[in-house]
Amino acid sequence: MSALLVSTALAVLLAGRDAGTAAPRAPRLQDELPRAEFTTPEAQRARARALAYLAAAQERAGDGSFAVTDVERENYAPLGVSALATLAFLADGNAPGRGPHGAVVERALEYLLRHTDLSPESTRRGYISVQGDGLSRTHGHGFATLALAEIYGSTSQERVRAALVAAVQRIEQSQGSEGGWEYEPYAVPAHEGSVTVCHVQALRAAHDAGIQVDPEVVRRAEEYVRRLQAPNGLFCYTLGDTRRASAALAAAAITTLNATGRYDDGLILGTVDAIWADLALRAETDRPIFCPEYERLYLAQAFWQISDTSHFRRWFEEERNRLVRTQEDDGSWRGSRFGSVYATAVNCLVLSIPDSDLPIFQR
Repeated sequence: MSALLVSTALAVLLAGRDAGTAAPRAPRLQDELPRAEFTTPEAQRARARALAYLAAAQERAGDGSFAVTDVERENYAPLGVSALATLAFLADGNAPGRGPHGAVVERALEYLLRHTDLSPESTRRGYISVQGDGLSRTHGHGFATLALAEIYGSTSQERVRAALVAAVQRIEQSQGSEGGWEYEPYAVPAHEGSVTVCHVQALRAAHDAGIQVDPEVVRRAEEYVRRLQAPNGLFCYTLGDTRRASAALAAAAITTLNATGRYDDGLILGTVDAIWADLALRAETDRPIFCPEYERLYLAQAFWQISDTSHFRRWFEEERNRLVRTQEDDGSWRGSRFGSVYATAVNCLVLSIPDSDLPIFQR
């Protein structure tokens, strides 16, 4: 991406526009890339079957969330998983009441709104959470805020805007002193990169939808992410924790920087080289992947938004074919410790990236 586009994108994001005003989108490269080059009929069918599986899971739940089997309940994160599933339907062109799965999105939206704390007296006002859900925490809040932002961008419903504004303010108020976020919806000394990427993407999507975002929060988040880089070019889970630097966290860092308006700068391009080196080393040593769906989701976004399409082309074809090959007969993917609904939602999102109209995925 040219220096002009980089500077324009950052200026757009940091403009601090008035709430409710339609924000101009940063320049995109989407039209420069033939989507059909990456989307096969088999992948399209896999996505359709995955969405049918998720729709059936929502039907079983009965409250707008997405049900899991009894065996998967131990590591079930209903808010985060439901937000990711909602994004999967949005990425396929559905909206509340519109599209083949418009009713699914409508029910999911009601679920998210119902669990948004809008009490004026609450010390957690704006926090999206589900009672008894001990796993989603601020990860779930970030994904849910992202889903609300993408829905608001296509519907402009006032009640969605009210929840989204409060959710954004909760993110801003819970930023830690180092510039990152942690698992609590308050400003705490602790911090880590995987919550930070959720929150920064949510802020970017909200801004693109016309919601005011504090530019100082974005600036501090960018500085924090840059400080997470390890000497080997990968990124750490938290500052100084080089033992946990990984390709997954490096991809999440690139995605975070993209969300702040940084594209193709020297740090990002060097990180891409470090990711490939780590992936090659892992292939040689047969090292297991920790949270493969997480890694897949952020590698897809990081490679997709680089202007040099060779990285995405090199990675995606094999990954796409693997997903098509390993999908179950019922449309799901199994094996994740967070359950089949989580794995199915994430893998569906990955397959949708090349031809998605979801703004957060656009180049």
